[in-house]
Amino acid sequence: MTAAVGDPAPISVARDRRFLRFWGGQTVSQFGDRISELALPLIAVGALHASANQVAWLTALVWTPNLLAIVLGAWVDQQVRKRRLMVAADLVRAGVLLSLPVAHAAGAVTLGQLYAVALLTGAAGVLFNTAYPPFFAHLVPRAAYLDANSRLSASRSASFVAGPAVGGGLVQALTAPVAVAADALSFLASALLIGRLRVTEPPVGAAAGARDASLLRRSREGLAYVMRHPVLRAGLGCSTTVNFFTFVSGSGLIVLFASRGLGLSAGVIGLAFGIGSTGGLLGAVLAPRVSRSIGLGRSIVVGAVLFPAPIALAAAADGPVWVGAGALAAAEFLSALGVMLFDVNLNSLQASVIPDGMRSRVSGAYSTVNYGVRPLGAVVGGLLATFLGLRMTLLVAAVGGALSVLWLLPSPVPGIRAIGRDDGQPRQKAADGAEPSTA
Repeated sequence: MTAAVGDPAPISVARDRRFLRFWGGQTVSQFGDRISELALPLIAVGALHASANQVAWLTALVWTPNLLAIVLGAWVDQQVRKRRLMVAADLVRAGVLLSLPVAHAAGAVTLGQLYAVALLTGAAGVLFNTAYPPFFAHLVPRAAYLDANSRLSASRSASFVAGPAVGGGLVQALTAPVAVAADALSFLASALLIGRLRVTEPPVGAAAGARDASLLRRSREGLAYVMRHPVLRAGLGCSTTVNFFTFVSGSGLIVLFASRGLGLSAGVIGLAFGIGSTGGLLGAVLAPRVSRSIGLGRSIVVGAVLFPAPIALAAAADGPVWVGAGALAAAEFLSALGVMLFDVNLNSLQASVIPDGMRSRVSGAYSTVNYGVRPLGAVVGGLLATFLGLRMTLLVAAVGGALSVLWLLPSPVPGIRAIGRDDGQPRQKAADGAEPSTA
């Protein structure tokens, strides 16, 4: 494919006060999340002596509520005030997480409570994520999607750089249950910043489907739209496959392998994750440039392979502590670089092809499949770790995840150069010089 016709002139959101406030809230929340992602499995492993299978179930429960995202998305599409739903989700997550330090003070932390915290925070996260797409679409100009997603992803990547290191230090200094309080406070900050935003949210009308249509019917419409659209269908197949296999290795199992297999302390694990995650920050910053250089679609293809494959580096680690820590950091660096190339470009592409009235429904349907497979991957990972061992499980995850690219290769995605200027649809130009067609 040649360069796209009608590529949009880049638009920066660097001076948009509303976006900057939203960006600030998401940045604070992301930093808090990094602490909980390290602290929760460490509570299970250190304080409660959980097995590999029990740690895998903890990861699975965080993502299990996504199985209902298809229905929740259909309901959210009919709600006018998406911003209020996002604020409510943040407040719920803050309250649930604060229960851990309270229980710790009373000497009553249990594995059952950890499971409940994982499930409830996961459910609130689904509500936030299904309300997010239409809110984002009216907060950010269409031609600035790539720039906005790059900045949001850069913050997420920066949180992976500093968050685990800070989290590891907090866990060692204050204990894991107390460290979780920092994540709860981050959700309160996010709720405050988002709650002060003023975004015009259009009334729910015919574009969002008939209001008397059943929730089940609207849910089916969202899934049907994804399955009919060649770009969304290929993106869903690829991201679902890569999510399954990366959750086979799961953050909990990687922490467990680093702790028991490589003999790394909580502080060293956090530091290795933080150093390795600089790759994500680099990837988020470079994603728009890479997209303009090799094309939006090809950037997604490269990211789909580079995201899961480096897990094999961690699996191959052996020897002194510094070797294990270095291999873990290298795997995290390359994987984080790949996931940013994949996410920033794919999220921008998908935002450009979904009509306003379908955004939450499509997001819900997409999440049910894409995120719903994560708990299955985590459970399979726990079983594989039990019967095959942690190293072999990580190798299976690396190979299987890299094969996710097979969904993209026969689709229109690799040939898409950029998001169109006028209608936001991805455009291609045929090799014979024919007019571009909408993917």
